[in-house]
Amino acid sequence: MVQTSSLAPIKSVIAKNYQIVEERIARACQRVRRSRDEISLVVVSKGHSVERIQAAIELGLSKFGENYAEEGIEKIKALSFYTGIEWHMIGHIQSRKAEMVIQNYSMIHSLDSLKLALRLQRYAEASNKKMPVLIECNVSGEETKFGFSASERTFWDQLLSDLAEIARLPNLEVRGLMTMAPFFENSEDARPVFRQLVELQRFLQAQLPEVRWHELSMGMSSDFEIAIEEGATIVRIGQAILGERPHP
Repeated sequence: MVQTSSLAPIKSVIAKNYQIVEERIARACQRVRRSRDEISLVVVSKGHSVERIQAAIELGLSKFGENYAEEGIEKIKALSFYTGIEWHMIGHIQSRKAEMVIQNYSMIHSLDSLKLALRLQRYAEASNKKMPVLIECNVSGEETKFGFSASERTFWDQLLSDLAEIARLPNLEVRGLMTMAPFFENSEDARPVFRQLVELQRFLQAQLPEVRWHELSMGMSSDFEIAIEEGATIVRIGQAILGERPHP
């Protein structure tokens, strides 16, 4: 643990960034007559130091998203003296790392296959844990993106069998969907991607009404305002709050 006094310069920068982000979230909510309380902020801490995350925690931030299981676990252990902190797995999960994700994380945003779901179920059951999960969907059609293929409506019926089986797994609690939009110079270009996820959510609510599809994790530093306007309930913001990640 770093002494609070030595964190002052970092905290000052993050505090200013956080205030700006909060103002932008509030304005986006106002534009579409949503309450700020409808939006959950997950700070993407991938690549950032324990000290920088500690500074963010001391400013009141409590939800952090990691892309790599082992890197995140090092931070989870280093900051374990803080209570009330949630660690979200937002990156692709290799099957062999499913157990460590179940044991160390609070929520999974990136459930992208039935095979992974069955593996997570096995470890969650062994740990007597109920894990909240989001189904990652590739609605942009980018080949480099993970997730269930959902860029065309003709794919949606094919999803139902796998998603229904995932929904029946007793130790996984499906809460909604997640997607990543491609990076666009103009954030407005991401709007159709987010709208596609909302349409998929409506389709699944109608086809699998026994599942609560209420969460939509979409929107990052470059496009979170557009995502909020289109219905995001969770935004994943890293650089706009913590600053640029240091180069390796």
